[in-house]
Amino acid sequence: MKRDLDIRVAIIEDDETIREGYAFLIGNTSGYKIVGAYPSCEDALKKIANDDPDVILLDVELPGISGVEALPKFKKILPETHILILTVYEQEMLIFRALGNGASGYLTKNTPPEKIVAAIHEVMEGGGPMSAHIARMVISSFKRNESTPLTRRETEILEQIASGKSRKRIAEELYIDLETVKSHIKNIYHKLDVHSKADAIKAAKDNRFI
Repeated sequence: MKRDLDIRVAIIEDDETIREGYAFLIGNTSGYKIVGAYPSCEDALKKIANDDPDVILLDVELPGISGVEALPKFKKILPETHILILTVYEQEMLIFRALGNGASGYLTKNTPPEKIVAAIHEVMEGGGPMSAHIARMVISSFKRNESTPLTRRETEILEQIASGKSRKRIAEELYIDLETVKSHIKNIYHKLDVHSKADAIKAAKDNRFI
């Protein structure tokens, strides 16, 4: 049973300025209360059960355990707590991993402050708030040709290539090494029976694989 009527919020964000900014914003909004603010998942996992938050604002890229990896741990400790991802990362694979691991919503850090507060309220009402372009990305993924020969990871990498990103940049953003990216690209070319980046993109778009 909750101890008060305010929505109890915990924040996990390694950037101190951002963390304190969110805490100030939410803590000074009527009807909301900050019950914990942590720089890492490891720190939060030690104490968050005692904080008893209704909602956790969780960053993705954190020192040590990432936000996405820690999601199931938080859900196990606090099964009734809603977790909102709040991050700069917009990769489709990351979004689906977060939602699959128990996140209730996915917001990017350029979300206006008032919308972050509104999202906390929305998730308490049973909603699944997402930034507009994240929602579009999720919807478009369901419109794709389901008979695609590409795995989800291969699809994501091909989308990144199509957007003009280098193999090195893709490796950095997906937290995988460069050789793994090259291996995926080799598999993509083989599955689509093509021999160039341009042909792979064209074949995938023509067949609605991306």
